[in-house]
Amino acid sequence: MSTPVPPFPESVTLGLDTFGDVPHDDQGQPLTHGAAIRGLVEEGVLADRTGLDHFGIGEHHTDWMPLSAADVVLGAIAARTSRIRLGSAVTVISSDDPVRVFQRYATLDAVSGGRAEVILGRGSSTESFPLFGYELRDYEQLFEEKIALFAELLKEEPVTWSGSTRAPLDGLSVYPHTESGTIPTWVGVGGSPQSVVRTARHGFGLMLAIIGGDVARFAPFSELYGRALEEFGRPARPVGVHAPGHVAGTDEQAWEEFLPHLERAMRRVSAERGFRAPGRADLMRDVAPGGALHVGSPETVARKIAGTLRTLGATRFDLKYGMPGMRHSTVLTSVELYGAKVAPLVRDMLSES
Repeated sequence: MSTPVPPFPESVTLGLDTFGDVPHDDQGQPLTHGAAIRGLVEEGVLADRTGLDHFGIGEHHTDWMPLSAADVVLGAIAARTSRIRLGSAVTVISSDDPVRVFQRYATLDAVSGGRAEVILGRGSSTESFPLFGYELRDYEQLFEEKIALFAELLKEEPVTWSGSTRAPLDGLSVYPHTESGTIPTWVGVGGSPQSVVRTARHGFGLMLAIIGGDVARFAPFSELYGRALEEFGRPARPVGVHAPGHVAGTDEQAWEEFLPHLERAMRRVSAERGFRAPGRADLMRDVAPGGALHVGSPETVARKIAGTLRTLGATRFDLKYGMPGMRHSTVLTSVELYGAKVAPLVRDMLSES
């Protein structure tokens, strides 16, 4: 039996993603991890109240991004919302157990009334590998095997599977089952054609993670994905976009609230991973039309999102909001503006075209 077709929406959907970046209070002091996580629940509830379609939390294991148990936080948000879809953005499946990932999100699906989804990723941040006893030399094999097992688990039938990265399963059933028959599942892809083809082979949605550069360079991946789905005999699946951004009253205000924190974060990451950190001029090129940063007033951000969706043939956009060190009040304002003003403008622009 093939994997049930997940109930992906057919129309354009708009959401928010966060990595749980630790914000500062209005006196400029960093919040505790506990306060940051409680604030994140508040942000998810606000996203629902403003009419957004998705709210996703990315897995990280650092002092400045301490969201190591996204499903627990999503469960807290589920208890205070009734409509918004809730999911990971992403779950690092390579260093996790696919059985436990399925069980956690099937449980979230139950408590949320069928609103759970999963975005799987291999992990651009690799701090989880030594934490859970995995070797980076096994990076590719871990992802290949574990994503294949997750695809089997989504069928919600007894699973027989064997590999080298975890114990085999011999006709075992995994519970709980979902009421819809499966969990909508995407794969976050950052620019690898092989990853695009693998995503199509398993019939998952394609989430293009675009953090810098020209958006149009990802258009070939959308086209490759469509061709691969046809060749594998899979039904059409959606393409989504995950990209950073920030909304404020004016373009200039948004730049000053967001870009200094993004610069600092990129310097920190570049020192850890050994690449050149982008400067302000690089970031402003990405803020310009066609670039990956969706930063500005509601009208500016809406025009850019609509253009990104058209360029990539995508039907979903998730704004990765917030940066370590931003004030929590500023982050909340951005969330509210995105839901209340940007999202309606994007829908109007796309309906007109």
